[in-house]
Amino acid sequence: RRSTPRAQPAAPSPCRQPRARGVCLTPLLPVPVPSNSSAESLDRLYPAVGSSKPPRKRTTSQCKSEPPLLRTSKRTIYTAGRPPWYNEHGTQSKEAFVIGLGGGSASGKTTVATMIIEALDVPWVVLLSMDSFYKVLTKQQQEQAASNDFNFDHPDAFDFDLIIATLKKLKQGKSVKIPIYDFTTHSRKKEWKTLYGANVIIFEGIMAFADKELLKLLDLKIFVDTDSDIRLVRRLRRDISERGRDIEGVIKQYNKFVKPAFDQYIQPTMRLADIVVPRGSGNTVAIDLIVQHVHSQLEEVRAACCPAALASAHQCHPLPQTLSVLKSTPQVRGMHTIIRNKETSRDEFIFYSKRLMRLLIEHALSFLPFQSCTVQTPQGQDYEGRTYSGKQITGVSILRAGETMEPALRAVCKDVRIGTILIQTNCNTGEPELHYLRLPKDISEDHVILMDCTVSTGAAAMMAVRVLLDHDVPEDKIFLLSLLMAEMGVHSVAYAFPRVKIITTAVDKKVNDLFRIIPGIGNFGDRYFGTDAPPDWSDDEDALST
Repeated sequence: RRSTPRAQPAAPSPCRQPRARGVCLTPLLPVPVPSNSSAESLDRLYPAVGSSKPPRKRTTSQCKSEPPLLRTSKRTIYTAGRPPWYNEHGTQSKEAFVIGLGGGSASGKTTVATMIIEALDVPWVVLLSMDSFYKVLTKQQQEQAASNDFNFDHPDAFDFDLIIATLKKLKQGKSVKIPIYDFTTHSRKKEWKTLYGANVIIFEGIMAFADKELLKLLDLKIFVDTDSDIRLVRRLRRDISERGRDIEGVIKQYNKFVKPAFDQYIQPTMRLADIVVPRGSGNTVAIDLIVQHVHSQLEEVRAACCPAALASAHQCHPLPQTLSVLKSTPQVRGMHTIIRNKETSRDEFIFYSKRLMRLLIEHALSFLPFQSCTVQTPQGQDYEGRTYSGKQITGVSILRAGETMEPALRAVCKDVRIGTILIQTNCNTGEPELHYLRLPKDISEDHVILMDCTVSTGAAAMMAVRVLLDHDVPEDKIFLLSLLMAEMGVHSVAYAFPRVKIITTAVDKKVNDLFRIIPGIGNFGDRYFGTDAPPDWSDDEDALST
């Protein structure tokens, strides 16, 4: 790569870090600003003394989920669901790594963010823009905005309380609802979009470093430093072509608000950055350094989560009380004999599997909450009975084998809602990745029956439970159903989620080195659908397939 000019000199540091060309790896010296504005521009970075900030007003709009897709020039990344790196307790081994991207308007922050995402090439990335968090304007402010007389480049134009709350939830792996801002009408739309927790969160905005609480959430702070003339040209092109502004209005707003705000509020925060990127997206050396640093952080997380530790954490322990196994009557044992027999034909395998699924779901429904009620019989007599006391029942199948249990659930639960989750293993990393997710609206209020035909290590089941929890489904309202489970999978799920009810028709004791249940049932999906199993399949293959 061609050489690039050196960046501005960094302030001395007791712990000196190596510096690449075009990149500042230590905070810069404070940028001089007029004395009457210096304190005001940075006072958000320090605790206020003897003053309390009144709570900001927010609109409450109905949320509308959008497909959580992140498209780059190389690939389309599905970003939904909690990252796969959790420990045997079902919690994240480490919080998400948050990158803050600051800089002037039209400095190329979004372009730099996209380049970082492409270079990282990991599936669990969220890009969050500060532009989504402009405050709701009053009628008078709307009129000022229409005549380009409202200052959108002032810290008070942003809802920092909502930004901080959102980043905290994302960092914990939770799903969040993001407002959608319309730059043409200067207002929030009624629709909101949903973002999900990830391993890497990139937060970009002109005031990304303008709040002390926000700074605490940023693990890496990057300032994109671009020449003011280039920024003006970019802003003219963007606002005229994308936001329906006229050239006079854009220049008026730039001279009156944008440039003064940059000098007073944005440029002084450059000294808070860990890395300064001169020339923005043109500085490939800086972007390569950033990517290397983030990769090293992610490698630490991978090392901290050892699959072997997850699998063997609870061996030799008694089976948990949250487990319920269907009574092994001669009928149930006879059906298991048939479906476990490798000589059983596909037709018989499907028939007796369906019978077991029906019995399993009927058994599971007995654990739902019921309340007393009185009805009148046709003979005019009162009957003291029971009725389901919940709001609704939703079934969620872990594709592909889990969907074979859907007909049995529909047969016994009238008008049941169905959702699906597809989890597959990355053949390069060996880690589970969420590839598809479709859940009914307001699932948080339902009792959820999570269905998978076999569970060996419990990795797919744990990830599916985490997705449900991230959608605010209470843990004690989740029922995990499986035809066959290994003791290892039972212990893993039960220890991580002690309030999830686990229900199965049988539990086998062993799992071999290839994570196949012993004696087991074979690859359920392939036997049911008539497909050929790969030589390296495991009993979680239908959910964690390569």
